[in-house]
Amino acid sequence: MAPESPAALAWSLVIPVKLLAQAKSRLTGLPGERRRELALAMAADTVAAAAQAESVAAVLVITDDPDVRAMAAELGAIVLADTPAAGLNEALGFGAAYAAARWPGRGRAGLAGDLPAMRPADLAAVLATASGLGVAFVPDAEGTGTTLYAAAPGAQFRPQFGAESRQRHLASGAAEIAGPPGLRRDVDTLDDLRQAATIGLGARTQALLAC
Repeated sequence: MAPESPAALAWSLVIPVKLLAQAKSRLTGLPGERRRELALAMAADTVAAAAQAESVAAVLVITDDPDVRAMAAELGAIVLADTPAAGLNEALGFGAAYAAARWPGRGRAGLAGDLPAMRPADLAAVLATASGLGVAFVPDAEGTGTTLYAAAPGAQFRPQFGAESRQRHLASGAAEIAGPPGLRRDVDTLDDLRQAATIGLGARTQALLAC
């Protein structure tokens, strides 16, 4: 009898989402309320896709925005207040520590909250690759930033999201994974949004833009 294949590693996925009133200021040409609605729709599509990825056992959304909290809870995510209130990487570290304390046998990953073209199967495939790498990341579409950072059980979780984060992650020894387009295309500008639309937007973002 052939030996059984080892069980796939389960992941806790942390998604920080800032206050919607402060979100997507670079989407120039859109009124403030429209930017707010778009930020919420993109976050919802990201959380929904993450929750549907086969290897993701829990999605943790770190936010202080009441609308984001309600959306994330409705989608089955664990919602935590941004207790550090010190920036993106600190929020990611807080969520990862919460997950590690409760599920020490899982991998921990941090994900950008503005990936409306991400597909669950693509995320699952990247996390499967990350399982054997210790610490890994996916660069953004421009090749300078980061959209996903993952650490297997026992590995240190030290994300360095932000400007030029690809180089910082490489310098830290994290392995680079060339993820699929939908996982790399975060949205900060209208041109980013157009590129995401060519890949295929999630249902909520697509419905909002159709209005």
